[in-house]
Amino acid sequence: MYDMVKQWFWYDWIMFLIRIISSVSLFLTTIQFQDQIPMPLWGMGIWQLVAFSVPWLCLLLNYKYYLLTEIVFSGGLCLFLGYLFPEAYLSFLTYAFLIAANSAHLSYRWSGPISIVLIPLLINLLSHQNNYLIMIIHIGLAYTLGFTFHLLVVNHKQNEIIRGQNAVLEQYLSQIERITLAEERNRLSKELHDTIGHSYTSIIMGLETMRPQLSEKAQEKGLDPLLLLARKSIEEVRGYLHKMESPQEKLSLLQSLQNLADEFQANTKVQVHFRTYGAEYQLPKQAKLTFYRCLQESLTNAVRHGHSTEINVSVQFEQWQTRLEIKDNGTGMQKWQEGFGLNAMKERAINLQGHVSVYSEPSEGTVVVCTLPKQAELPEEIIRLLLVDDQSFIRESLRTLIERHKDLQVVGLAEDGEQAIEICEQVQPQLVIMDLDMPNMDGMTASKIMKQRWPNIRILILTTFQDTEQALEVLRSGADGYLLKSMEPRELVETIRLVYRGGTLIDQDMSQKLFEKIQLDKQESSLPNTNTTDEYGLTPRELEILQLVSKGLRYKTIASKLYLSDGTVRNYASTAYMKLGVRNREEAAKKAMDAGFL
Repeated sequence: MYDMVKQWFWYDWIMFLIRIISSVSLFLTTIQFQDQIPMPLWGMGIWQLVAFSVPWLCLLLNYKYYLLTEIVFSGGLCLFLGYLFPEAYLSFLTYAFLIAANSAHLSYRWSGPISIVLIPLLINLLSHQNNYLIMIIHIGLAYTLGFTFHLLVVNHKQNEIIRGQNAVLEQYLSQIERITLAEERNRLSKELHDTIGHSYTSIIMGLETMRPQLSEKAQEKGLDPLLLLARKSIEEVRGYLHKMESPQEKLSLLQSLQNLADEFQANTKVQVHFRTYGAEYQLPKQAKLTFYRCLQESLTNAVRHGHSTEINVSVQFEQWQTRLEIKDNGTGMQKWQEGFGLNAMKERAINLQGHVSVYSEPSEGTVVVCTLPKQAELPEEIIRLLLVDDQSFIRESLRTLIERHKDLQVVGLAEDGEQAIEICEQVQPQLVIMDLDMPNMDGMTASKIMKQRWPNIRILILTTFQDTEQALEVLRSGADGYLLKSMEPRELVETIRLVYRGGTLIDQDMSQKLFEKIQLDKQESSLPNTNTTDEYGLTPRELEILQLVSKGLRYKTIASKLYLSDGTVRNYASTAYMKLGVRNREEAAKKAMDAGFL
């Protein structure tokens, strides 16, 4: 009851004061005419106390109970007093006002006739008076005033709801704008990093490549200023990326959710209780954003649709998952309707292998639960790289480009094949990026020696010119990839990761020329068969895909079975076809069968 009273508005207190004043005045009048009342004073006091308290208590529960008890107890008291004193019908004016003021929905259709017509008629019959019309007029006016007050209250409530909804929407829009800006900032920073930053790096490498072909004077007047401008510009890009970091993103999950709850409570005047269970651990950025959006959407829906006045938010950090629960005391609903906001919440959670559940019942509020699996912060697998090129500026440019990525680490630099073998012996890299044309020992010879000594090492050839004879010989010597230095930096990084995981990738233009070359050689002389994969240089992954292809499986089915993308499977298959010297899957299956691979 105390909680209900705390939620009263000014009109609730006005009607309560009217009720108190009317009851006290009636009790004092009863004392004054005690001698003319055929009932003990204590009996009249109890009756008036019941007429005051019972309808009021029923009003806190349901307006229909109030109307019935008001008419029975208060109306009965006025009938008794009107029987004794004809002028006592005036005491019913206050109750007629209260009955009209508290008549909700269509209850005035029956409360009005009972108050205005029936009760005055009974009072007139019991008191044997002929002023029935005057009673109807007086009580009708009181009922009309009460109904007018009721309309005023309804209008005020609707205005309060509208103001509350506007406050919620303004807070919601401000949060949406903040999140949208943060996501756009992240997107722009990534685009700047992956496009402009990498483009400047490529320009610097290209300009440095031109240095041997220019005179010293041309280098001083033309090349060096351009290089200085490019390096200055890339530093400015890095500065922009640093400034675009949002301070909000540096907050922990609890801090960001607590700030959101506090801001929502300040703007909407709705009580939001925030609790946490378990020790907080670091979550990925996308997980934090998912929880943030889930809380934001749930708070807004709780007030807009559920008309909640109190919301409980709890965050549980469990061993295997993180759980956010939002429970409100709103109206709830029989059938929950999923709108755009809830669908967006569920989609975000599903993308992180989590889920969002909603439980709602009429008059019991709504509970929203968002659960995401804990993503253990395992240390990222570091790919150890050795860069081999006879031009120092290319080595340094590649190093600068590669070491921007946390999972790539350059552990050595070599200027020729001999030095590369020595460094391999010392640092044991996992992948070697090697040029072909170098003094002392070229890349092809170094590749063969490395593959003999360290069969598990991955070798990626990065050269300047397209030479099909040379490329074919390099691949047969054991290299795992053949790319041109003119390729996009982002493509180079992805190729490094692909080759490290067992893939083989060849520049697209070069692969076409190699295929044409192999077909030409095939026409001149048939390639010898072999029953081992070493002669063709097939990797375990390529052989696995070749076996699945021979069974008639489609690329999409193979991708699903091996948890790879469709494009990755096609790349593996194309490389395997090229190594086998075949055109399609049928020829590949036959060639592999003859060679004893299957």
